[in-house]
Amino acid sequence: MSNSLVVKAATLIKAGDIAGAEYALVSLAETEGDHALVAVLEEMPPTDLLAVIREFDTSKESVINLLITPEQFARAVIIEKRYDDKSGSHLRGMINSVIFRDESQTGDFIRAIGEVDGGCEALVDYLSDRDHEVTHFVKFDTFNVNHEEEDQAVERHEVSDRDWKELTWLLKYEHPDMFEQIWPELKNRVQQRMRMEAEQEMREQEAMDAVREEVRDELTDEPAPIKRAAQVNTLAPGEESAL
Repeated sequence: MSNSLVVKAATLIKAGDIAGAEYALVSLAETEGDHALVAVLEEMPPTDLLAVIREFDTSKESVINLLITPEQFARAVIIEKRYDDKSGSHLRGMINSVIFRDESQTGDFIRAIGEVDGGCEALVDYLSDRDHEVTHFVKFDTFNVNHEEEDQAVERHEVSDRDWKELTWLLKYEHPDMFEQIWPELKNRVQQRMRMEAEQEMREQEAMDAVREEVRDELTDEPAPIKRAAQVNTLAPGEESAL
């Protein structure tokens, strides 16, 4: 049964029917129990499993969300790059919906991600749109980038958003070896972005200066008739123009 369901799910996913694949998997849990679904998830290729879990609606609970193991999830997460999701919304929603499902297992999921090749890179992508705040947190222990005085270490309950702040806190204080691989890359991204922004600003300023210079030249370059009129007006009374 499990092998035939794996094949059926794969066929549905290949056809683009992700909802159908999820429905088939959930139906198995309802008819044969959670243990049967766990066995099927273990047999599914990570690419197929990712195709299903990345479509999680984070506002609702999913049986697959609740039953996927840390190791299965970690193998799926590192494949997310293939989707080239620039916004990172799927990756972030997927990670949040799974690793925070049960506080007692959050550490297991984080460790599992860190143990697979490419896991820390996936977490860099997860935090990429918060790179400035994360690197600021490393130095000042606050996510408020306008505050630049080192504070007393914050407690987890102060940043328990079940999102990037809480994950960053957990990485820094409970998984420091992983965090030491993640935050320097985020710092490099911040510096690279600031450099690119400075270069763009310089190019824009140079373009504006060139426009101003061109306008100034046009204003100071008087048309010839005006110049001749000016010359006539400078003749002394009684003098005739040679023209």
